Amino acid sequence: MRWDTLIIGAGQAGMAAAYWLKKASVPFIMLDRGERHGQVWEERYDSLRLFTPRTHSALPGLPLEGDPDGFPDKAEMAAYLAKYADMFEFPIRYGAEVFAVHQEEEGFLVNTAQGDYHARQVIVATGPFQTPRIPELAASLPADIVQLHSSSYRNPSQLQSGSVLVVGGGNSGAQIAYELSHTRETHLSMSKRPRHLPMVLGGKGMFWWLDKLGLLRASSTSFVGKLLKRQGDPIFGYELKQAMKYGKVKLHGKTVGGSESGVRFEDDSELQVRNIVWATGFASDYGWLQMKGALDDEGGVRHSRGISPVPGLYYVGLPWQTHRGSALLAGVSEDARSIVEAILEKRG
Repeated sequence: MRWDTLIIGAGQAGMAAAYWLKKASVPFIMLDRGERHGQVWEERYDSLRLFTPRTHSALPGLPLEGDPDGFPDKAEMAAYLAKYADMFEFPIRYGAEVFAVHQEEEGFLVNTAQGDYHARQVIVATGPFQTPRIPELAASLPADIVQLHSSSYRNPSQLQSGSVLVVGGGNSGAQIAYELSHTRETHLSMSKRPRHLPMVLGGKGMFWWLDKLGLLRASSTSFVGKLLKRQGDPIFGYELKQAMKYGKVKLHGKTVGGSESGVRFEDDSELQVRNIVWATGFASDYGWLQMKGALDDEGGVRHSRGISPVPGLYYVGLPWQTHRGSALLAGVSEDARSIVEAILEKRG
């Protein structure tokens, strides 16, 4: 069957695109490799809490229930996406992992675990969390160390007794390290000292202030945008800062290698450790976009504000696609709307 528009991915980016397509009466189908609504959120670590308040964590057309200045957890977000998909009756086919997308004369051929689909346009909304990134040095560490990537970590019960090292300087690593510090000796490895911002300021979530100051909408090419990208994200909340102050989390520099019983840091110090959680982020994998001009020499996608040089191919949810909030719930809707407008303009 041939579809007008096919969306790859049924997370928040895909659902934002679906909302605007439905509002514009554009026929579409959504494909997702998962099994149900909100599954990606369900599979995150149990203590996960967003650092964006509910006012900045909802998709268009459906506010999050509860205190608008409060911070939702992963269970709330999973339930919200399920409610969102049901409310707008999105045509989602789960278990439809995409293996390849080919260009054909009148659009695209999409090979999936459920067979082939044909579409006039394709919107890739797979998000930034695709393939867990684990340093090569992990393979050379002693076999008796339990190692988990943050995408596989759920709670402390997965680890063996003894100390733990969390490697990674993002908010996930900070939250996991803080949680583990309650029950065991905890170490945190970061390439540079963390910058901390409060979760709440003057009764409002920090992202409310960032939005008011225009920082969430800072474009990727602006001076402010370039500065924000260079600085990287701060740690939201002061829990980790307090834990480090009182010695519950011991901070180390960058992890650069292994030792006979643990790891070695950039200052040549070593640490014997029983567990490691790799909060080292994710790598994007777009090798399945098998068409000329879609990818650059490094395997990244070519695009201008989410529009590919390949006619009919679009993206939603890329980091810094157009602005700081492009890959966040706070900003994905704006980009999704722009992409649907581009599709409508092309149709004339």
